[in-house]
Amino acid sequence: MTYLQTFIFAIIQGITELFPISSVAHGVFTPYIFHWHLDEDFLKEHFLSYVVMLHLGTALALLLFFWRDWVEMIKSIFTGNRRVLLLVIVATIPAAVIGLVLETPIRHAFSNVTSASILLIINGFFLYFGEKIRSRGNKEIDDLNFGQAVVIGLFQSLALIPGFSRSGSSMTAGFWMGLNHEASARFSMLLATPIIAGASILEVPKLIKHGTNGLLQMSLIGGLLSGIFAFISVWILMNWFKKKEINAMRPFSYYCWIVGLVILISTFL
Repeated sequence: MTYLQTFIFAIIQGITELFPISSVAHGVFTPYIFHWHLDEDFLKEHFLSYVVMLHLGTALALLLFFWRDWVEMIKSIFTGNRRVLLLVIVATIPAAVIGLVLETPIRHAFSNVTSASILLIINGFFLYFGEKIRSRGNKEIDDLNFGQAVVIGLFQSLALIPGFSRSGSSMTAGFWMGLNHEASARFSMLLATPIIAGASILEVPKLIKHGTNGLLQMSLIGGLLSGIFAFISVWILMNWFKKKEINAMRPFSYYCWIVGLVILISTFL
């Protein structure tokens, strides 16, 4: 990866990780669109750790944006009202377990441009109709029961498949569990932080140990840039869901359909 490629990839990663448009699919699309011929050894040995470093920037942005929520959850350990903290933990477990066991075979099976574009189109339908079929939610996060939190966590696991969005899947499941739009978006973002941080704990040491030719420094710059754009993205997203309780997912559905269809058609030309 060059520095220019890192800048482009980091900006795209920072935006698409939190918007419900599948950062994994865009990670597949970006080298294809820009005609990057990446080194096979880099892809095999270092690419996952490199991407996780960019994700780490996203996790830090989420911590900064939702710092009050995390402070309240930490304080709750000592004050006794631990419900939101326990809901986050319970909802994180399914994605953590499934990710550890199935991430590699799932991504290898679906991580090509054609399948990612088809699945992105399907993600668009999921967002569009998933929001339409739910009843108008009025619950806040602490109104959820633990079974509902597990369901949201299971849907978050769809993000292991390139084309499905982690935030889109978990937010849509939140709608179905009765959360209002803002609460569903907030819960989705809170769930993202431990998942991304956990992946970083596993992968970043590999990059530090084996990174060569300035890859670590490049990854750090990419992580910083990704974090900046992730912070901007989550600010836009949370304000959007505060204002929109109807058809909030519609623009993202249109985006998934258009981008997925354009890239799918291009693979046959």
